[in-house]
Amino acid sequence: MNFSSRLIEEAVSEFSGLPGVGRKTALRFVLHLLKKDKKEVQAFGEAFIKLRNELKYCTTCHNVSDQEICEICANPNRDHSTICVVEDIRDVMAIEGTSQFRGVYHVLGGIISPMDGIGPGDLNIESLVAKAGTGNVKEVIMALSTTMEGDTTNFYIYRRLKDQPISISTIARGISIGDELEYADEVTLGRSIINRTPYANSLSLK
Repeated sequence: MNFSSRLIEEAVSEFSGLPGVGRKTALRFVLHLLKKDKKEVQAFGEAFIKLRNELKYCTTCHNVSDQEICEICANPNRDHSTICVVEDIRDVMAIEGTSQFRGVYHVLGGIISPMDGIGPGDLNIESLVAKAGTGNVKEVIMALSTTMEGDTTNFYIYRRLKDQPISISTIARGISIGDELEYADEVTLGRSIINRTPYANSLSLK
């Protein structure tokens, strides 16, 4: 793809670095922005600069937040004794979209994947174990992707928490094996949360 402008080429290269964006799509983005008013384009760019510089991670659950404590953790109407463990913020958004869960979350920041060099120490697991040991938690729901890596992470967390006086459950297998939560429809995901089962039961099936 030949460009008559180095500035356009650089902009296309930046957009094409985004997941799922090829150079042709990136070029369409760039040409679209060129048709916009300069103030709109400036606001577009500043929104991302502000996002990168000012976005915080909740000190309690590791979810993204504008404040030190996210809105979910700060909400007194949520059930703080029930923690739903998810891989990343996309899963929080997916579950919140079902309106079926009134507890709080714990974002791991990934899942155990030796192939990718990600071990337990790279994830927010120790803070979860610390929470479970406070005596204020009644249930931990593991809502990770039903993949080999997700199952490995579930089992590791279960081993770390099984001696605590809490209930450890997992979402029902309404989510197909290998599926990620963000791609599940809201009805299926909501039912999977409502119909969650003790994690120990899933071990007997393996």
